[in-house]
Amino acid sequence: MALFSQPTARALAILDLLMANPQQAFGLTEMTRRLNLNKATCHAILTTMANYGFLVQHPKTKAYRLGPSIIAAGNAAFAQFPVLEYARPELEALQNDLDIGFAVTGRSKLHQVLLALYGHATPLIDSFQLGLRLPNTAPVAACFTAFSDAKYLEAWLTRAHESRGDFDEKLDKKLRVSLIAIRARGYEVSLKTHAEAALREELGRIHNSWSLTELEDAANRYQHDLCDEHFHLDRVDPKGRYNVSTITVPVFLNNKLPVMCFVAGSFDKPISGNQVEEIAARIKASADRITTLASGHEDIS
Repeated sequence: MALFSQPTARALAILDLLMANPQQAFGLTEMTRRLNLNKATCHAILTTMANYGFLVQHPKTKAYRLGPSIIAAGNAAFAQFPVLEYARPELEALQNDLDIGFAVTGRSKLHQVLLALYGHATPLIDSFQLGLRLPNTAPVAACFTAFSDAKYLEAWLTRAHESRGDFDEKLDKKLRVSLIAIRARGYEVSLKTHAEAALREELGRIHNSWSLTELEDAANRYQHDLCDEHFHLDRVDPKGRYNVSTITVPVFLNNKLPVMCFVAGSFDKPISGNQVEEIAARIKASADRITTLASGHEDIS
């Protein structure tokens, strides 16, 4: 069984809440209500984090917000993703030209993480804001996996089967076909699903009663339920019309693995296959320019 630290989880829950509400400060009472923490315990954590600069307390309202040490930590993390420096102007230009929202996602071993947001990328992402973590388990994060090695791919698939309780040959075949399609055309197209709508509703509910455990449970249910739906568009017919959720393009560095993905969304009505291809082509051109600009940096993803 994996080790788990409850005190650490409490501190992370505080940071998670503040990251997801960057324009808002929280007092002790509201923080304890949102996080369902004991008031004395929460006060001790907040005081410690403030003493070390990870939080700042307003002198009059006594509300807490993120502090300078978090900015320093963010800048240090940003230095590990120098390619993000070049992403902002490209995605802001695309957002203005195409009138759709964009997000940037990264990945860890077990999660896909929302790194940046430009405009209203999707109703799902808007439900949570920065830091959204989804399981790096099939069919989520397929655009990363499609360009990874066989060992990584098999682990991604295995986690999906484990989440279902047993090996599912039909699901396995469906996922492999989707990866082949993504790799062949160079981008991923996902469709709107009931699972996404359910997760969006659940994230909205959790916002009023913050819990890392509930967030993780909701994300895992989303991944589990996606396996039962038609999530990936494997063949794009230029004349067809599709209820697209996202169009995702990988960004490479030094022609290696994807270091992040650009995600286009906020499609409020069905779009044609021809539009899908045009949008993907624009995003891929931006991704290629960013790869060229950032090629002097070491890829440490």
